[in-house]
Amino acid sequence: MLKASVLIGLALLCVGTASAAEEGEIRLMHSGADINNTESLQRGARNFMNYCSGCHSLKYLRYSRMSADLKIPDSELVKNLIFTSAKPFDEIGSAMPADSADWFGKQPPDLTLMARVRGSDYIYSYLHGFYADKTRLWGVNNLYLPGTAMPHVLYERQGLQKPVYKNEKDAHGSAKMVLAGVEPMTPGALKPEEYDQFVRDIANFMDYAAEPIKATRQSMGIYVILFLLVFFVFAYLLKKEYWKDVH
Repeated sequence: MLKASVLIGLALLCVGTASAAEEGEIRLMHSGADINNTESLQRGARNFMNYCSGCHSLKYLRYSRMSADLKIPDSELVKNLIFTSAKPFDEIGSAMPADSADWFGKQPPDLTLMARVRGSDYIYSYLHGFYADKTRLWGVNNLYLPGTAMPHVLYERQGLQKPVYKNEKDAHGSAKMVLAGVEPMTPGALKPEEYDQFVRDIANFMDYAAEPIKATRQSMGIYVILFLLVFFVFAYLLKKEYWKDVH
């Protein structure tokens, strides 16, 4: 049983390593997401609904569940977070028409499970990774998703960035220019640290949206482990009592 567990663990490690390699040499930034930070989740919900829900849905999360979990009054929910004809008990849908795939070349995906699939660090990094690229339809590309069809909807907040390249030798020893990162080009409405917090809140909210019960599950897990430790002590003492005459 232990051998099987070790093999499974090694397999998962290999998959994780392969996935990291597929991201390229540009490492993901650490988001510092904290789903126990209610204020951050509230700001993230505001940011997502104002900048992301026009194209993307969260079809596995209802407005009412979000309102209850994040302690958002119903009046504030309806007034500031619902921009369609949806009701509080409805799923969080996109404001974009279903036949609008041609706008971006493809239908914008639902983002409910994005944080579980790619992680909050990926979301945080992706929102930091846009740079100017005149060859693209919307004039931007992304470090972490080359060829992205998404425009930089937060450019007024962040400003524009330009790509930074470096010389690197390939397997045959030939030099080539490789995209290494980005640097500021034009300033945005927010200071860098303010934009950093802005997208961290979005990543945090999407981490919550992917699994609303996650915080409860984690806190419950602590009590379960404590119970098992106490139970182990009593079980061990009982075992010694039963077997003392045998020895």
